[in-house]
Amino acid sequence: MRGGHGWNQTDFMTQTYRIEPGGFLNGLVRVPGDKSISHRSIMLGAIADGVTEVTGFLEGEDALATMNAFRAMGVCIEGPLQGKVTVHGVGKYGLKAPIQPLDCGNSGTSMRLLAGLLAGQRFSVTLTGDDSLRKRPMERVVRPLREMGAQVASQANGLPPLVLDPVSKLKGIHYALPMASAQVKSAVLLAGLYAEGETSVIEPEPTRDHTERMLRAFGCAVEREGNVIRLSGGAELTATPIHVPADISSAAFFLVGASIAPGSDVLLPDVGINPTRTGIIDILKLMGANIELQNQRVMGGEPVADIRVRHAQLRGIEVPENLVALAIDEFPSLFIAAAHATGRTVVTGAEELRVKESDRIQVMADGLRNLGVSATSTPDGMVIEGGATMGGGVIESHGDHRVAMSFAMAALRATGPIIIRDCANVATSFPGFTELASRAGLGISCQ
Repeated sequence: MRGGHGWNQTDFMTQTYRIEPGGFLNGLVRVPGDKSISHRSIMLGAIADGVTEVTGFLEGEDALATMNAFRAMGVCIEGPLQGKVTVHGVGKYGLKAPIQPLDCGNSGTSMRLLAGLLAGQRFSVTLTGDDSLRKRPMERVVRPLREMGAQVASQANGLPPLVLDPVSKLKGIHYALPMASAQVKSAVLLAGLYAEGETSVIEPEPTRDHTERMLRAFGCAVEREGNVIRLSGGAELTATPIHVPADISSAAFFLVGASIAPGSDVLLPDVGINPTRTGIIDILKLMGANIELQNQRVMGGEPVADIRVRHAQLRGIEVPENLVALAIDEFPSLFIAAAHATGRTVVTGAEELRVKESDRIQVMADGLRNLGVSATSTPDGMVIEGGATMGGGVIESHGDHRVAMSFAMAALRATGPIIIRDCANVATSFPGFTELASRAGLGISCQ
């Protein structure tokens, strides 16, 4: 491995990345804990009876925003210290009214899941966030919660802050998701814990099921039949140990980087391979990637493997729509893979990408074109003509952590340096990214 590319301890404070062209990725790369599972471990541990011990917790800003929200509601949480967190649960109705609005930072997961969990509480609460989060639509969460009887007020066009006022009771509903969304599904199920009767969610396509798995681990009976997930209100949660595997969304950048850069050979240990999250692997394999899952096992109720990835010549494909929801957060990196594949890659059915931390379809298409790649955005995806030589240039990440990290990997095959602006939000999901990537062989520095 080579290192020493200018990384410094103020990584999380920097705004600009500079990545030198060329090189390859090599060696053992241990990525941080899964963000989705980290969020949920705090949420369910807080409203459970007993003490929940969490290991592998992601110490990124998004997950810490969730932790701080529950501390503000009177929950004693020790840590994080080297990924270990101890949550002293207060029970379903033990949360206390916070003195100030709960600040979700840049975390849409925090806001949407908290909206569901807090809809049935006995106090008023306001959920807010940073400038970026306050521009992200919350109407698709607010709508089903109101159907359950929740009192939720939003700003114009369904934007945050959200204000939740107490109601005498919530009622269970049977809700068909207009589009596949694990966050909306989770919000409805968490509200269902506080509702009378049965709550069910119908998914148009499978989405990540961490909420259902963890609810079962805490003792709540969650059933699934086909595309319908249901639970009954009134269940009490009991504390349980939670091990957080490495985040496949963070591993995705190295899966793509190693795939496109000749000479690469990377091993990513302890990565969560939940079948609702492995779309990135399935799509890359369809493109011809050389990916092996080794030492497959179950840890804390979640399937885990060590993933080995080596360089392979990728080919363009039409991405099957049934895999889109299983890789929705990984598409920025997949667009980079497509740019270095031979032939055309077509992505459809991914309109949710337009309402992430940025409009990821437009931002990625603009960035690819800026580097000389033929990329055409469509309402629900992109068409990329791969195989052309990628140049260097300046990329505007629009404060989107996944955009920034994806274009960083693109430099492995670029002919000139890539400068990426507005990278501070990388710390929300992947603290220490530049150090880890540098040690693996990426010529990255922070300015």
